[in-house]
Amino acid sequence: MTTHVLVVGVSHRTARLDLRERFALDSDGATALLRELVAGGAIDEAVALSTCNRTELYLAAGDAGAAERAAVGALARHAGVGTSALRALLYVRRDGAAARHLFSVASGLDSMILGEAQILGQLKRSFALAEKAGTTGPVVERLVREALGAGRRVRERTAVGRASVSVSSAAVELARASLGDLTGRRVLVVGAGKSGELTAQALASHGVQVVVLSRCPKKAAELAGGRWQGGGLEELERELAVADVVLSATSAPQPVITRADLEAALRGREGRPMLVIDLAVPRDVESGARGLPGLTLLDLDDVQRRVDEGLRSRRAAAGHAETLAASEAARFERWRASLGAVATVSALRRRADAIVDGLLADNAMRWEGMTEADRERVALLARAVASRLLDEPTRRLKASASVSDASVLEAARALFGLEGAGVADVAPRALAG
Repeated sequence: MTTHVLVVGVSHRTARLDLRERFALDSDGATALLRELVAGGAIDEAVALSTCNRTELYLAAGDAGAAERAAVGALARHAGVGTSALRALLYVRRDGAAARHLFSVASGLDSMILGEAQILGQLKRSFALAEKAGTTGPVVERLVREALGAGRRVRERTAVGRASVSVSSAAVELARASLGDLTGRRVLVVGAGKSGELTAQALASHGVQVVVLSRCPKKAAELAGGRWQGGGLEELERELAVADVVLSATSAPQPVITRADLEAALRGREGRPMLVIDLAVPRDVESGARGLPGLTLLDLDDVQRRVDEGLRSRRAAAGHAETLAASEAARFERWRASLGAVATVSALRRRADAIVDGLLADNAMRWEGMTEADRERVALLARAVASRLLDEPTRRLKASASVSDASVLEAARALFGLEGAGVADVAPRALAG
């Protein structure tokens, strides 16, 4: 029996956030759903991938139609929607198309942010959860393993995941371009909002010291937590004097950092440069400060230009990345297509071995006068004849699999009575090729 792979899912491309939320799976929900699917009998192996942008089921089954119906029904019950309504949101892909989809997902090519790398960790954790639930097997294991490898290779060989495409990562790039190594640098964050926090977190991962100042010291302390220092704006003058990077993102209607503030901070720095990144709208820093010696002043437009450059770079690399991902998926599909031949050949050779064993046992009494060595030679000869007879059928069965000609495999199974042969009957070593 041919083993099919399927993906059944919804994503940001097919459903709004409020609809995607209904399909989201936590660890317990995913485990229960996967076990339900495999226990139902139509699906042999299953992995669930659930992120903020998608909920997808990756399946292996002998009957693709039955597997699809089982998966659609299970998702409908989980989300509390009718199957007809669900069909409008779902996508279903089989075999090569399913593999290409997962390899594209793992490569960050189907993400809301092109090239994002979080999906690799999410896919790895999803497989580990399915493994713990007991719903994996050789087919989905290889599918996920090769998709993870493809995702890593795409990022290594193309620029699809390198350039910055968020304000926080672009700010880090600009800081490194201006100051070089950021380790040990002092970063002053003015404002306790989300934008400042995200950018401070991105900078903190590069080994900087962070100080947060806000008009409300309590908010600054809450944002700083135990990670950073926090304080009120009355400390602004002192902190400006020692800061290497100033990140300002308040909601103040007027500038909170004046040209005079920066002139005072720049005095006595002995040529040590200062970078000020103003992420606020309206701007937090007086525009007249631009051009002060030793000061690099960047605003949100400057940061957005870096983001736009990053997006253009990723889009330019997407074509090459898609080609690589498709090539890796095609290799998996060739392996999957060969499984029918592997199972049939394995069953055929087991049948031949059983016939030889039976004949040798039936005739053992006739060979009482033969030595043990003679008996072994007869057995070896019988097995060699059977193997030689199967050599050409084996080559032809494998060749039919390489061109996806299922009719030859079906005929061989019917002729030799092997209709029940499937992947589950094949030794793991035979599946590893």
